Amino acid sequence: MTITVKTFLSFLILVLSKFSFANGKEELSPEQEKYVAWAKNIWESLNRQTGKVKLPGASATLNVPEDFYYLNPQDAEKVLVEVWGNPPGQTTLGMLLPADITPFDSGSWAVTIEYEEDGYVSDEDADDIDYTKLLQQMKQDTRAASEERAKQGYESIELIGWAANPYYDKTSHKLHWAKEIKFGDGQDGNTLNYNIRVLGRKGVLVLNFIAGMEQKPLIESKLDSVLALAEFDQDAKYSDFNPDIDKVAAYGLGALVAGKVLAKTGLLAAVLLFLKKFGVFILLGIGTLFKSVFSRKNP
Repeated sequence: MTITVKTFLSFLILVLSKFSFANGKEELSPEQEKYVAWAKNIWESLNRQTGKVKLPGASATLNVPEDFYYLNPQDAEKVLVEVWGNPPGQTTLGMLLPADITPFDSGSWAVTIEYEEDGYVSDEDADDIDYTKLLQQMKQDTRAASEERAKQGYESIELIGWAANPYYDKTSHKLHWAKEIKFGDGQDGNTLNYNIRVLGRKGVLVLNFIAGMEQKPLIESKLDSVLALAEFDQDAKYSDFNPDIDKVAAYGLGALVAGKVLAKTGLLAAVLLFLKKFGVFILLGIGTLFKSVFSRKNP
């Protein structure tokens, strides 16, 4: 597919024009030329897909509309690690980006996709969960995770609170909520982490929006579209559960919001969470380019 609004070419033109304005000439330094060539090579290597996309190993299909594009796991890893500075080794089933932006845009946002095959997650406790109490426990868990991140050389994180209260649709068996998170000293603004869980017969699809808090209205305007595009295949849907032969997960909906329950220990381990610290591609007086930085919670 073709990016029709903010193409990578337009980004390069913007960089060149800003550099020309700031320096009175149209030449880039060798360092800048190297960076632009690197970015161009990555952009051209990405296989951007729309339409029906089978998710590997999840018995699920994405119906990607023209206003999004899907990147396969290999391309997603390339963007997450090489472009956004995420620590390597964090695999996904791919990611979705809006069709009118590239991963290089300062206002970029994305939806990462994962699958957890821990069994059928019962929704019997849907009406009984105390999300206020759960939030307090999550804040404590995040503080502990932040201490571990600091030991590994990453910036601290703090869970501020709900950006959108948890909501479970009993008809579609889809759960969604949003958290506001402070990344480091917060000078670049807080992070919005919007989460979707699609319940299936044998596991759960995990879709996470990553964006800045200022993009919350935009993300919420796209929420229904993203909720609709992910579905389990026939015989893998939530309604296909057979209690006589299928495994039941050792946790319920509350644990999906708080984190993943480890069946052997009964302890909560935080679900992998991407945190994006937004930056902008800017040219200072000396023409230095800065990339957006992308990090993730990995206790």
